Amino acid sequence: MKKLSPRARAVTGGVVVAALGAGAFGAMSANASAPAAGPAVVPAAAKADANNRDLQQTTHLTAAAATKAAQAALDAARKENQRVSVAVVDRSGNTLVTLRGDGAGPQSPESAVEKAYTAVSWNAPTSELVKRLEQAPNLKDIPGTLFLAGGAPVQVKGAPVAGIGVAGAPGGDLDEKFARAGVAALAR
Repeated sequence: MKKLSPRARAVTGGVVVAALGAGAFGAMSANASAPAAGPAVVPAAAKADANNRDLQQTTHLTAAAATKAAQAALDAARKENQRVSVAVVDRSGNTLVTLRGDGAGPQSPESAVEKAYTAVSWNAPTSELVKRLEQAPNLKDIPGTLFLAGGAPVQVKGAPVAGIGVAGAPGGDLDEKFARAGVAALAR
C-alpha cells in the first residue's frame, strides 16, 4: 500500500467530508487495499495562493486587542465616574467584546454595539454621522445603527478594521471621548 503525503491525506479527507456533507455518502466507495489511479483531485480552494487575484487579505483585531481597547475605554469612563458599557465590533460589524461597567444602564450594552457598528460601517465617528441625518434622515432607519455620538472607527491605513462604541454617559460627547481612548490604546 502506497503511503499518502500529509497534503494528499488532508485533501482526501476534505473530499470525503464534503461528500458526506452533501448527502452522497452512499454513492462513494473506497478500496483501502489499492491506491487511487492517477493524481489526486485537488479542490480549487487548496490551489489558491497569495498571488490569486480572486483573494483579498484583510486586517482584523485580535480578541486580545479588542479587549484591551474596550478596557481602556471603560477605564477612561471610570476615571470620570461615568457608568458606561463598551463594545468593539470587527469590520463586518460582528461583536468581538462587550463590557458593561458597574452601574451602567440596561440599554447601554445594546446602544454601545449599535454605535460601534455605525462607526465601522461609515468609517467615521458617530458624532460626524449625526450631522449627515440633516441631509438624509432615513439613514437612522438602517437596522443595527444608532446615530448618536459615542462611536469611533479603528483604522489601519485609513481603512476601517473595527469600531468602538460607548453608551451610558450623560452626553454623547463623553461617550465618544471614552471610545477614542479605546482607539488610542491600540496605538500603544
